[in-house]
Amino acid sequence: MFEVLVYMFENYIDTQYRPDESTLSKELSAAGFDEQDINGAFDWFNQLELMTDQPEVFEKPNHVSTRIFTDDEIKKITGESFGFVLFLVQANILNAAQRELVLELAMNLPQPRIGIEEMRWIVLMTTWSASKSGPDKTKEYLFIEDALLNKQKPTLH
Repeated sequence: MFEVLVYMFENYIDTQYRPDESTLSKELSAAGFDEQDINGAFDWFNQLELMTDQPEVFEKPNHVSTRIFTDDEIKKITGESFGFVLFLVQANILNAAQRELVLELAMNLPQPRIGIEEMRWIVLMTTWSASKSGPDKTKEYLFIEDALLNKQKPTLH
């Protein structure tokens, strides 16, 4: 299912056009994806859109909190992925609500492990949805896009 999400994101992110689910489903089937993965991807994207429509996702919190990860989260999400998300929170790219959104979306994927590449895509999709809410969010999306798509490691000075 994750491959379907990436395909949809890569092919429709920069376009204003998004075909209806029936048309998109036919396109995805023609591209070789199975129906169960397609339906799961639609459900996941619908969940993303519903969750990013909540105003608290974009508000800056006025308190600091500690996040304790559940046993299920620790089993499914790699340490490198947790580190990436926590780095983004500390860098004020993600707030606490967005962190929770990212973790919930990761846990809702059917695969048994979420590695760093999957987590980067989840964060990219989430921040892209946030970037539609205003120009101040666009810089956060661009930072994540660069982190995901730039294959070179940053140089430390």
